[in-house]
Amino acid sequence: MRTETILARLGACLERDTNALAFPIYQTATFRHRELERGDGYDYSRTSNPTRTALEEGMAALEGGARALAFASGMAAITAVLHLFRSGDHLVVTEDLYGGTYRVLTEVFRHLGLAASFVPTRDVEAVERAVRPDTRALFVETPSNPLLGVSDLRRLGRLAKKRGLMLIVDNTFLTPLRQRPLELGADLVVYSATKYLAGHNDVVAGMVVAATPQLGERLAFVQNATGGILGPQDCWLVLRGMKTLALRMERHEANARRVAAFLDVHPAVARLYFPALPDYPGKEVHDRQATGPGGVITFQLRDPLWVPRFIDRLRLVIFAESLGGTETLITYPATQTHRDVPVAERRRLGITDDLLRLSVGLEDPEDVLEDLEQALEALEEALEAVR
Repeated sequence: MRTETILARLGACLERDTNALAFPIYQTATFRHRELERGDGYDYSRTSNPTRTALEEGMAALEGGARALAFASGMAAITAVLHLFRSGDHLVVTEDLYGGTYRVLTEVFRHLGLAASFVPTRDVEAVERAVRPDTRALFVETPSNPLLGVSDLRRLGRLAKKRGLMLIVDNTFLTPLRQRPLELGADLVVYSATKYLAGHNDVVAGMVVAATPQLGERLAFVQNATGGILGPQDCWLVLRGMKTLALRMERHEANARRVAAFLDVHPAVARLYFPALPDYPGKEVHDRQATGPGGVITFQLRDPLWVPRFIDRLRLVIFAESLGGTETLITYPATQTHRDVPVAERRRLGITDDLLRLSVGLEDPEDVLEDLEQALEALEEALEAVR
């Protein structure tokens, strides 16, 4: 089946006892054993649960992977992936990635002996230079969060294969609808399913999809041993949300294009980051490996002192720390998503005090534009005063 069909039918017609169209929530911790020596089936919900199985099997089919696993959050998913490595191993990691991934690598796994080098993965030669004899994997986020940097997954996949490395791709911003990392050479794909996959800002979840059954088995062992599972009610919410992903992504992107065109020419905006811009760095690579820009726009105001005034004047756009939901959200990376990245490092990367990340929602775009315009009026007045 095609991708949109898989999405629309997630979990449908799988329940055999009652023929319920919507897959039920199996809100149970344990399952009755029919005999002492039992075969395949359900045992305990940390190990597996029918509602979670429906989500995981649907996600594996959607991604084109051998196995998918659902976790309690995106960071729980990433943590499980990092548990595949041992003390003394080294990873090459996208330098301008989500601050939570930076934090878990530098503040948790570094103390356990897992080393990471943060490099601009959009530069394949820089990645190759960073590979060491003890390197075991490349961890790539593309587009990156929040600067939307684009890394060439096909070239990185070839590099990983040549050097015997695992390629792990965080595909949260684009989803399997817009970018398919396994087809470009990735071994694992990770998601904060909280974002576009679930899509309604009402559940926290994570997903990992493995390219091979063997890798899926290793991850399933880690998931069962460490217990960072997604509960059945949350699995059901993700299943329900994913059914409309294709429609939502179309609207997210259409709205984002309108908003980006407005911000791109506004005098209060110093710089705009959005993969659909004609002169965007990495656009050629992005267009080769992705079929859409996603719904996130990042932009810099001309003065960091304008940020509080701008945020305070917003009425429709919500100041909050997430993305990919139905509502348009604005985030201040310096104090929210990337507050644990040292200040000097943030500034070196371009995550400056004048940077804002906008997740464009599903509202009428005219309402979003009107709200942004009235909030920017105060900044235009300040700009005129400077002139």
